[in-house]
Amino acid sequence: MTVLFVGLLAIYMAGIIFPPCFPGRPRIQNLVAHGLAIGAGLVGTALGLAGLLAPEPWTASAESTIPFLSFAIRLDPLASFFVLTISVVGLASSIFALGYVTEFYGRSSLGAMGSLFNGFLLAMMLVVMADNGFFFLIVWELMSLLSYFLVVTEHEKAEVRYAGLFYFIMTHVGTACIILTFVIFSQEAGSFSFEDFRHPDQRLPDGLRSIAFFMALIGFGAKAGIVPLHVWLPYAHPAAPSHISALMSGVMIKTAVYALIRVYFDFLEGVFPWWWGFTVLSIGALSALLGVMYALMEHDLKSLLAFHSVENIGIILLGIGAGMIFHTYGLHELAALGLLAGLYHTINHATFKALLFLGAGAVQFATHTRDIEEYGGLLRRMPWTGLFFLIGAVSIAALPPTNGFVSEWLVFQSLFLSVQLPTLFLKLMLPIAAAILALTGALALACFAKAFGMAFLAQPRSAHARKAVEVPVSMRIGMGILAGSCVVLGLAPMLVVPLLDRVTGPLTGVAISQKVLALDGWVVAPVTVEFSSISTPVLAGLLVGAGLLGLLIARWLGKGVPARYTRTWGCGLPLTPRMEYTATGFVQPIKQVFETVYQPTVKLEREFLEQSKYFIRHQRVEFHTEPLFETYLYRPVVRKLLALAERLRVIQVGSLHLYLTYIFVTLVLLLLWAG
Repeated sequence: MTVLFVGLLAIYMAGIIFPPCFPGRPRIQNLVAHGLAIGAGLVGTALGLAGLLAPEPWTASAESTIPFLSFAIRLDPLASFFVLTISVVGLASSIFALGYVTEFYGRSSLGAMGSLFNGFLLAMMLVVMADNGFFFLIVWELMSLLSYFLVVTEHEKAEVRYAGLFYFIMTHVGTACIILTFVIFSQEAGSFSFEDFRHPDQRLPDGLRSIAFFMALIGFGAKAGIVPLHVWLPYAHPAAPSHISALMSGVMIKTAVYALIRVYFDFLEGVFPWWWGFTVLSIGALSALLGVMYALMEHDLKSLLAFHSVENIGIILLGIGAGMIFHTYGLHELAALGLLAGLYHTINHATFKALLFLGAGAVQFATHTRDIEEYGGLLRRMPWTGLFFLIGAVSIAALPPTNGFVSEWLVFQSLFLSVQLPTLFLKLMLPIAAAILALTGALALACFAKAFGMAFLAQPRSAHARKAVEVPVSMRIGMGILAGSCVVLGLAPMLVVPLLDRVTGPLTGVAISQKVLALDGWVVAPVTVEFSSISTPVLAGLLVGAGLLGLLIARWLGKGVPARYTRTWGCGLPLTPRMEYTATGFVQPIKQVFETVYQPTVKLEREFLEQSKYFIRHQRVEFHTEPLFETYLYRPVVRKLLALAERLRVIQVGSLHLYLTYIFVTLVLLLLWAG
């Protein structure tokens, strides 16, 4: 694995250094930057698989002259799983980018973009492999800064600058909490080494452990996008180029999931009170439901997908939270099942969400707009993009036999197994979380029926859609890789579950793949076949067989009957795009049901005929939903901070002597505190 890691590092470093060496030649910069990223993606995939299959973790380190800092790397099964996930999505995004970034020729520096792209991928790799707290914080901050610069690629637009600033602030608030988490661990361990975090000289007091729990949840939750720390996602993801959005939503926010599992199950050794798991479970349920509800109201395709990232992070946390609860009560097999379900959904979400963002980028590339209302009829003009987007939509809606269905089904099973818990409260709460997950799934299906139907079906509703053509081959290959991954992850759980078992086994102390899989892996049956079981390969075969049987019956019944072709009846009027269902109209019933949450504002403008006030010449309707967390949480906090800053201006009077006095007093106080 040393050769693979050194090769990975060398290729990414070449991808950082070489693209700017060809100024004024964007095509060569594009090929060099993304060609090297493709090579690194292949090497990273091999490294992740090798780490998963290795009998022991692989480690490497190099000491530094900076106190507490060691460039330590550890590739255990948990890190390997995320290396594999990052590599697969990075590979597909790199191939997609070869065609996609041609849009930026002459508008942005391809050399800088290519260097940042490779640096971003390398930083994510180092985050999940870091084995020293100080080193982790450095690469975590590097990942955040590089992603910020990629978000503001089109910095000439005011909305992009605002989105970048919002993301920059939120990610650094999270980083402050992460620093405090590691400081707490280092105080007991005596160093920033993760190995010392795992085996400290003395166990942290319960109070400090709880503080570390909350600081980790807030710090990493801000990056993951849990409610109410999700507010940056619908700003940053649409602003970034689509292949960057795919990486941010597909894998960057998953580094926070990695870190939460590392802290709770590794550093804290899975020893925690039940309410920790219940807190994670509750936040997951809230994030899943509110994420999909707000996604339904979005008509910007990339904003819609950003809110679905909040939803799916919630689903992942439902599995992890259930696993934490079971682990507290010594139900280690059920804990492993919950954690395995969360990790299965992690890689599933990485593939189908990256696929959907690449699909959205392809549609934007062809139509030059993100507004769903201006799409329509794209399936005839972009059949490959439509097919790949449909696979992603079906997967994220968790329809069988897709990968999203398998992992969500496992999350359901782990929640329903709450009957084995000794506490009545939790026996009730976990099924309620399952009910929320079921409602989330139904709303997700409605959302992607809207997204796919309004974009790809019916007639074009604008000149943008009428002029659309299929995207270049490289973009289709990138989407095809992820679409194929969705199919494989859905139809071959017998390959995925044993690999995930290698991740969850060391964390929970028990291997469960033999109990989750039955009939040589063709059936997924958590705990026992009698409780529940499903076979996605058989289900897929039945669905295909039923479809073919239906076609054969239709042909047999229609044999000898002449075919007739006629225009669709339109009440005596010619059919026009104005008669189509709009995205706004599609979600109107849901908006009315959840009006208390949305708090919609409707603006109606009508222009009547001069001859009569009863006949409308023109009508325009606008509505928007109230961003609750921004309105009632963030804006009041910002106003109070600004007011406090205004009062503190009195201490900044421009006197050098006074500033030196501030420094001297601060140093004295620090020395007294340290002593």
